[in-house]
Amino acid sequence: MIQIKEYSGHIRNHASLCDELGIQSNLSRQDREQQIITKGYEKWGYELACHIYGMFAIALYDTQKDELYCVRDQFGTKPFYYYETCNGELLFSTSIRKILENGSVEKRLNQKLLQIYLTMTYTTGEETFFMGIKKLLPGRYLVRKNGKNTIYRYWKPTFKPDNSKTLEEWADELHQTVKLVMEQVKDSDENVHSFLSGGVDSSYVLAMSDAKACNSCGYNDERLDESALAGKTAEILGRKFNRCLIEPEDYFNAVPYVMYNMEQPLGDASAVAFALGCIETAKNTKICYSGEGADEFFGGYNIYRNAQRYGDNLKTFYVGNTNIMKEEEKQNILKNYIPDYLPIDLVKDIYEENENLDPLSKMSDVDIQVWLEGDIYLNVDKMSRAAGLEVRMPLTDLRIFDIASRMPSSCKINDEQNKLALRTAASKVLPEEIAFRKKLGFVVPIRMWMANDKYNGDVRRLFSSDIAEKFFHVDKIQAIFDEYISGNSDNWRKVWTIYTFLVWYEEYFCKR
Repeated sequence: MIQIKEYSGHIRNHASLCDELGIQSNLSRQDREQQIITKGYEKWGYELACHIYGMFAIALYDTQKDELYCVRDQFGTKPFYYYETCNGELLFSTSIRKILENGSVEKRLNQKLLQIYLTMTYTTGEETFFMGIKKLLPGRYLVRKNGKNTIYRYWKPTFKPDNSKTLEEWADELHQTVKLVMEQVKDSDENVHSFLSGGVDSSYVLAMSDAKACNSCGYNDERLDESALAGKTAEILGRKFNRCLIEPEDYFNAVPYVMYNMEQPLGDASAVAFALGCIETAKNTKICYSGEGADEFFGGYNIYRNAQRYGDNLKTFYVGNTNIMKEEEKQNILKNYIPDYLPIDLVKDIYEENENLDPLSKMSDVDIQVWLEGDIYLNVDKMSRAAGLEVRMPLTDLRIFDIASRMPSSCKINDEQNKLALRTAASKVLPEEIAFRKKLGFVVPIRMWMANDKYNGDVRRLFSSDIAEKFFHVDKIQAIFDEYISGNSDNWRKVWTIYTFLVWYEEYFCKR
């Protein structure tokens, strides 16, 4: 007998799987997915994940074999954690807090990860900020038999560029695949909204969907407010437009909520805005689309334009999309600095795997395996679930990545534009000025807000707190903050990354 012990996710190709596995098509989503998982495991065993398109983290217990099987989807859209107690029991969950609630778990800080965090603003690899609680990495499954855990890797990003197609042909293939995926990401009776920024990814998803409404975050500062552009897109597409206005007070008040529900510190300033957007969106729907994945698959970040210039040097410094502090600066501010514990060492295996790839594919590979899982998908999952909202990401799909993996870098980026093929595909359903609009990113005015004494009181408090004294030379981090206040706005990311760690630590080790 197969028992489902843990499941979080959404299975897209459920119709074909139901046909193949002999499952009634008129079941509720919950019953349908439970049967797909159990019957699929009975048929395919450990290869279950290779037959599913979608987002998932699953734990199954086979009573006949007395064996536990845990699997995480290829990209890591859903988290999965596990912990082995001193008496040999394996605890597991999609939530760290659920594991911590068990009386057998001693809550201890894994302090060395702070050193990685100050560079990357998130964590990567198997370890978490809680000593002993590990993360099952994307594309892996864990088998527990006779008290022993064995982890297998069933999938990894593989790039095999095909130069036989034109840009237009790649765009056609991509567009048809997006159309197929969009037909599978919702049931006919589900009411789905869509997140919308000023960028092409979310605009393309909205245009290809039947969502009747879309949701955007905005600010009173017009220089950084994408919601006006999003509103024009919604008007062109004939969709209802909901704008969540984020005020500085609301933003800073939400930081403890975000760090608590994130379960690990995250120094991505957009996470707080996204959390507020999820809370507002959940008032009108329980399911929402979002456009994550396209930037990493198709060359969306401006830094990717430097790929050719970086060349083979990438493996000496590129650890993902963020690199906030150099080692010398961390050594200067940390009370416990480990000289041979470097972020670049955590991605060495990835560079060994992609040694023969072109520079852009190498950067994409690192970001798909590290940045997406450690920052983007963690943020989407934790903040949406905290708000009672289910977020589905149609562009994060194996079939879409398959196209990206075969597409040559010349069809992704040139000197003037990024995401060439994706923009060309999007232009089939969007006006050119939207499809080829310059990437802005999910901008948050924190760079200005945090310099204002009206809003930065909690930052000042924690920078001079006993908590800060545990980990930092307080005078050194205060100097970074003072320099930021004095006009060096480039320091804001360093200040924010330190601050979010301190908030998270206070939430988990001082208040609870």
